[in-house]
Amino acid sequence: MKEDFAAWMALIQRRVETALDHHLPPASIAPTRLHEAMRYAVLGGGKRMRPLLAHAAGEAVGADPRAVDAVACAVEFIHAYSLVHDDLPCMDDDVLRRGRPTCHVQYDEATALLAGDALQTLAFQVLAELPAELVPSCERRLTMLALLAQAAGSRGMAGGQAIDLAAVGLALTVEELEFMHIHKTGALIRAAVLLGAQCGAADEATLAALAHFANRAGLLFQVVDDILDAEGSTTTLGKTAGKDAAQEKPTYVSMLGLARAKELAASLREEAHAALAALAADTTRLAQLTDYIAERQF
Repeated sequence: MKEDFAAWMALIQRRVETALDHHLPPASIAPTRLHEAMRYAVLGGGKRMRPLLAHAAGEAVGADPRAVDAVACAVEFIHAYSLVHDDLPCMDDDVLRRGRPTCHVQYDEATALLAGDALQTLAFQVLAELPAELVPSCERRLTMLALLAQAAGSRGMAGGQAIDLAAVGLALTVEELEFMHIHKTGALIRAAVLLGAQCGAADEATLAALAHFANRAGLLFQVVDDILDAEGSTTTLGKTAGKDAAQEKPTYVSMLGLARAKELAASLREEAHAALAALAADTTRLAQLTDYIAERQF
């Protein structure tokens, strides 16, 4: 089963990499430096966790993989833009991402800022140009655009980042920390799952169950991220280890301690599996991805 999952994951990652390359402007087209920076920020690295979740959700409801390719790219472009901006000196001021210099280090701050802006708009272009034969319902396509916009905006990822910046050096409650990460990390993970499902024949009950799963999986991803930041090395993680503690950011590890953070991760893993068990669809890939998120080392 693990070999089967590994093969499926590698297949989807290759498929997504090809689709990302297709949708990104060629570096040979003006403005060349901006397009180079966009491609640098997106291609050649990353776990592609959000595209994997989109494809797993789409597979569960019988979606056309070509439609899921588009939504997977849209979500990944939003994710990539957020990383470029998060790494800027005015945000987290980091110099390493995916084992390489961050975008503003490789190019410059202004180019990195513009690359992030352009990736954000490209995400909505890709989603808006989703062929009608793949998702015939205009209402559903509009719903998908609104879903991605909300996940990326002030009530989602951007809002979560604002809360994160304001929380540096403060003592948050566990509830406040969860609220922050439901927005900063969880919103885009939830969008990936729901957009994948929207490409198929998912009814409202299925979408609600998948949303609950995604909420648990999104928090699990963040708790594991906090644990890895405390335990992992810069070489293994591909980014600066221990940065959260150095910047006095509230994390699940700093708030609960390492042992209790690991207990919380185990509990969230069980809750995510329980949410999937309530679905009539084949959620094997989503369940396998849940385990992968819980057990990942980078």
